[in-house]
Amino acid sequence: MSEDDGRSELRRERWDIKKLVILRTLRERGTVTATAQALLMTPSAVSQQLTNLAKQLGTPLLEAHGRRVRLTDAAHLVLRHAEAVFAQLERADAELAAYRHGESGVVRVAAFSTAVPALVVPAVRKLRAERPGITVRVREAEAAQAYELLAAGEVDLALSLAAHAPTARDPKFTRVPLLADPLDVALPVGHPLAGTSGLRLADLAGEPWIFGGSGPWSEITTAACEAAGFVPEQAHSAAGWTAILAMVEAGMGVALVPRMAAARRDGVVMCALGPDRPVRHVVAAVRRGAEEGAAVRRVLEALTADDA
Repeated sequence: MSEDDGRSELRRERWDIKKLVILRTLRERGTVTATAQALLMTPSAVSQQLTNLAKQLGTPLLEAHGRRVRLTDAAHLVLRHAEAVFAQLERADAELAAYRHGESGVVRVAAFSTAVPALVVPAVRKLRAERPGITVRVREAEAAQAYELLAAGEVDLALSLAAHAPTARDPKFTRVPLLADPLDVALPVGHPLAGTSGLRLADLAGEPWIFGGSGPWSEITTAACEAAGFVPEQAHSAAGWTAILAMVEAGMGVALVPRMAAARRDGVVMCALGPDRPVRHVVAAVRRGAEEGAAVRRVLEALTADDA
């Protein structure tokens, strides 16, 4: 073996992809125990693999921090370069899949509940008509779970609200804006403001409000009302749109409802707000590099099509 070949062999042994995945998961999960659970390993195996990686790289990767460990500056440097490797491997997988299957294959999609009927189902119908070789498998999941599934490789594409998705600077994912979904006000039939044109959110400052006690929708409602100059009085708490609209219909309060989630009820009037109406932004994300795969690219195109 030549000297150059020997150096190349040492480099290959040093940069162990499996161990780098473990290190990245530890950064995301925070503890060795949580990392082991995510990767279906034992904590001792995680610790051993990271110890071996530190020896291969010739630098400490972890340091004690109370009862836990944290990544050293060297570990963050390693992961900064590793993200480029992971993205390139995703591109390689995408190109290989295109080589083997062309515009065909299975794309696994995780999406929050209201996005399934409003965005995913129309996209699936479009693909069935235009790209019958592509099969979409749908899994309902809220934002945090969707990104965990995406990072773990259990789905290929995740839909969530932009406010609850990783930032565009996250090196693991490529984000694609899908739409700005307007928020309308649900009022009971006969409400004095039900027929008002140019209705403003501030006009409803004195109303009893219905929204969830916690989670994304609670945050969206309170943020929208506070931007309009008031803190909403939460008269009732509910997370599901069926329950929320039933209470509105009964005259128990008013609610903000995303347009793509609204369901027709005889006793409810959906009122569009004026030019300052709040919106929620919906985004899709894939592992960085995977967007170059033919099947994933076609699903993204179907999700962003005007007629989807």
